[in-house]
Amino acid sequence: MELASTPAQDGFYFPAEFARQEQVWLAWPERTDNWRNDAKPAQRAFADVANAIVKTVPVCVVISKWQAEYARQLLDDAISLEIMPYNDAWMRDIGPTILVNDQGERRGVSWQFNAWGGDYNGLYDYWEDDDQVAAAVCAKLGLDHYRAPFVLEGGAIHTDGQGTLYTTEECLLSPGRNPSMSKADIEQQLAEYLGIQKVIWLPNGLFNDETDGHVDNLLHVIAPGKVALTWTDNVRDPQYTLSREALRVLVNSTDARGRRIEVVKLPLPGPLYLSKEEAEGVIQSEGMNRTEGERLSGSYANFLMINHTVFMPLLDPITDRLAMQSLQDALPDYQIVGIPAREILLGGGNIHCITQQIPSGL
Repeated sequence: MELASTPAQDGFYFPAEFARQEQVWLAWPERTDNWRNDAKPAQRAFADVANAIVKTVPVCVVISKWQAEYARQLLDDAISLEIMPYNDAWMRDIGPTILVNDQGERRGVSWQFNAWGGDYNGLYDYWEDDDQVAAAVCAKLGLDHYRAPFVLEGGAIHTDGQGTLYTTEECLLSPGRNPSMSKADIEQQLAEYLGIQKVIWLPNGLFNDETDGHVDNLLHVIAPGKVALTWTDNVRDPQYTLSREALRVLVNSTDARGRRIEVVKLPLPGPLYLSKEEAEGVIQSEGMNRTEGERLSGSYANFLMINHTVFMPLLDPITDRLAMQSLQDALPDYQIVGIPAREILLGGGNIHCITQQIPSGL
């Protein structure tokens, strides 16, 4: 049921990803203007992610009816399928953000979705089905939900579950999202719909990120007062300055509880570029340009944390091991699982972008 109140009015808040989780949802990729070679390589990569996660928690995959039979061949038998309309496979952005209260009850938030920029710079023209996915998932889960009165995607926000929200100015202040809202207006709405007390605004996301700088491709909150940040020491790389700007904000900020923020640096893979073969496998469209030599927005921060397991993308043999070790050192009681994820990156995101966790309830 869609509720007329707000989460803040009802005492609900956005829990941390490192809190206890009950389930993970994904959506099946099939757009031929985003996923190469009829999306078959991406489908295998998505299946690898889902099959790894289901060893930790139950997994559900949203899918179209004409893809279900083939997907069933690739997916673990323990994974459930839900047929519903959708436009592309970024469950982080189209799925619900699930909130909890102090009694362990859960409710969802359905953000307004406009394909990362609407008529201004959206990646595709028709997004009406994506905009309905969050409410449909909540219905499948038996959860009431709130319909937010503004545009937001799940990949644009990270939280510590203790009142602090991390985001980027590049994304939330982009002209294609909410041009009539000021920064103060957005902060007020984030407080109202996520139950948070403080927003830490980073200037920009990762270089050449077509989502206008989603925070989850730059940074990951891994514990209260502790974040993992994409980093490079290559002064010639455009990410060099962007990461230092983010670090400057982080080290000069305190979170909602007054803690200084500890920063763990994750190496930047590559730089990685789209190959000729990869580009030629995509049917070109106006919004999503996939051209040979394009810089890919690859990041190890785009991982998923589920119940003391980290599912991390493997993107570059030169830096994969270092990234995994950095996370293991920062999270010694976690299992770090690396999954080859270049095919997901080719579509514009990675493991965190294609998943949405469902927190445990009562």
